Amino acid sequence: MHSRNGSEGYGLAGYEFQALAVVSWLLLLFFLHLALWPYLKGSFREFAYPVSFPASILIFTLISWYCGLLRLPILLALVPFAVLFLHAAWKGAYKRSAFAGQGVWAFLFLLFFFAMVSVRFTNPSISYAEKFMDHAFLASIMRIPVVPPLDPWFLGGYLDVYYYLGYWIFGVLGLTCGVPSSITFNLALPTVLGLSAMMMFALGRLLTRRYAYLTLATFLVVNPSFIWQVIQGKTLGAVLWDSTRTIPDTINEYPLFSFLWGDVHPHVIGIFNQVFFLFILVYAWVRWSTLGPRERLLVIVLSGISLGSMPLINTWDVIVYAPVTILFGLMIWYRGGEPSLSPGAGNLEILLAAGRRVTAGVVAFLKCRYWKARLETVPFLRGIAAAPCAFLLLVPPIAVLSYLPFYLQMNTRGIQGVGLVHTPTSPVDFLLVHGFFLLLMVIYLARDIRERPWLLVIPFAIAVAGYSAAALAALPLVYLLARRTRAPAEILAILGLSIVIMCEVFYLVDNMGETYYRMNTLFKFYIAAWLLMGSSSFAMLGTMLDRWRGPVTFPAWLSRAALVALSVALLITPLVLPLDSPYRGATLDGLEYVISAHPGDADAVAFLRTLPGNLGIVEAVGGDYTYYSRVSSFTGIPAVIGWTFHEFMWRDDADGWYGDRIADVKTIYEQPDQTTALMQAYNATHLYVGELEREQYSVRVHEAGLPLLYDRGGVQIYALPA
Repeated sequence: MHSRNGSEGYGLAGYEFQALAVVSWLLLLFFLHLALWPYLKGSFREFAYPVSFPASILIFTLISWYCGLLRLPILLALVPFAVLFLHAAWKGAYKRSAFAGQGVWAFLFLLFFFAMVSVRFTNPSISYAEKFMDHAFLASIMRIPVVPPLDPWFLGGYLDVYYYLGYWIFGVLGLTCGVPSSITFNLALPTVLGLSAMMMFALGRLLTRRYAYLTLATFLVVNPSFIWQVIQGKTLGAVLWDSTRTIPDTINEYPLFSFLWGDVHPHVIGIFNQVFFLFILVYAWVRWSTLGPRERLLVIVLSGISLGSMPLINTWDVIVYAPVTILFGLMIWYRGGEPSLSPGAGNLEILLAAGRRVTAGVVAFLKCRYWKARLETVPFLRGIAAAPCAFLLLVPPIAVLSYLPFYLQMNTRGIQGVGLVHTPTSPVDFLLVHGFFLLLMVIYLARDIRERPWLLVIPFAIAVAGYSAAALAALPLVYLLARRTRAPAEILAILGLSIVIMCEVFYLVDNMGETYYRMNTLFKFYIAAWLLMGSSSFAMLGTMLDRWRGPVTFPAWLSRAALVALSVALLITPLVLPLDSPYRGATLDGLEYVISAHPGDADAVAFLRTLPGNLGIVEAVGGDYTYYSRVSSFTGIPAVIGWTFHEFMWRDDADGWYGDRIADVKTIYEQPDQTTALMQAYNATHLYVGELEREQYSVRVHEAGLPLLYDRGGVQIYALPA
């Protein structure tokens, strides 16, 4: 929201501008993808086209992040892609024949992208939940794209207290294609879902011979609790909300809810990178022996960039995937050293054998036994990549080094330790969250259970020990581990089951208090568990269908009709969903509602968004998750203090800033003899007086002698003289 008229206004001109915004956004995504695509064909073969989408975005993000760190123009990040694109075009990489068979990937991305655009188009407002915070961070980055970004709710502070790379990803994309933050906000989740769906389908192609499309249901299904809420006769909004609060005092979101709810929050943004990383892990394990040193090196580098991005996008993700990387590294190492090993080799056998060879392998690697013989004919790194242990030994350091300055800058409380769960989940609540996936796994393992019923003693013992919910997950886990050979889908199932079992025993200590001590642990880890168990269980379903029915063929016209019907349903259904979100509308501008709901703020915010430079604002302090802090949230201009509880969680109060800043803001408004001095102390350049300020304080700012910069619609903005 910049103005009510012109290219960024509303009405017909507004829709034209929004359409152009969507087109420019997609053109940028496809340009980045096409620039990288030809160079991935050797390593990822038939999957190079989909892989180049998330890979190009992560690489563009990495380059632009270093531009921000070095205070260079963000647009410089386009230069390497322009060079790659022109070189590939000169080599004839974009001939029509090169695109044969790739349409399915582009179609899948665009289908899920526009399905999510439909959701945001009818529920666009930045007006509740974490949306104020998400847009505040996004607007701050787009206003002044530096690293670390400015904290919009702590004037003089930086976002080195939070994982902000997800906002950076979409902020720099918006800056590059000229889309304002209020529209960029509503294009972010469509991009996340489009990328996630495309990579999930690619993962499904690795997990099951046929029916790979079933894995897409991971993003479309609800949990059993949703069905239970419907049976109780609740409204759709209540059903969605209550189904994610099934386990008392925790949050158990699932992807469909997260996307419909619409927070552009780290745990949702990170979904596309999680699926991308899972694909690379499975691809590396399945195809490693068929790749040459050059191809392996590219797989390693992309794995490192993806893993290295996780702590900055959503730090909780790396807690899951760092050990998963070690596991797959050991598996790849063992298989790389034993070319005759069958694809279904058991993980226990792999890990034991790898463990026996760790010492000798590391020593041999350090002595460069694997590359010395090739030193004269291949580059140094390609020689290293030829080593079977290269994935294990190279991915972690690449991950750390790719964003090393982030760790040197980081200044947050973080996790304070690991605790033991003293209130395990009830088995009913556990089944209401995970029951659908567990059912598919048990059906898949029915024969194993019949043949070895004595293994049931293990989950029974876990239940007797007081962990009934963990016992439910342990049932399929025990039988998966007991198998002599395992398919990739079974590996992912083992990982997902292990996560939910560990969440029944341990939790990560934070500052959420005793009542909500498990909230963040389940909230963040359950997303990864859902992706792992969802993709694996639906792949198992595909395997069962293939086993029971064999190849099933349908007439071409029927297949096309089904595809059209599904596509129409995905695009149209969001437009008519009776969601309870406030300020429903028909726009992609998340701030358009402010014009009718708070017209004085609308014009004042539009004015502030036109002011250049490093500014600071004074506005009223109120509760988190409310309309307070709206000026800093809508403009990205840092306020003296914004959502106080969030800042307290990130920064603690060791130097007493919490009480000081809140009191000082009150003093600025109520004691004009101290207004100028306190604004100078915080480097605040502007003071905002609107409806909320008059409600919260006995405003006497007009007595402070500050120049009145803006006076319209009941809002005054004062400027501190330079």
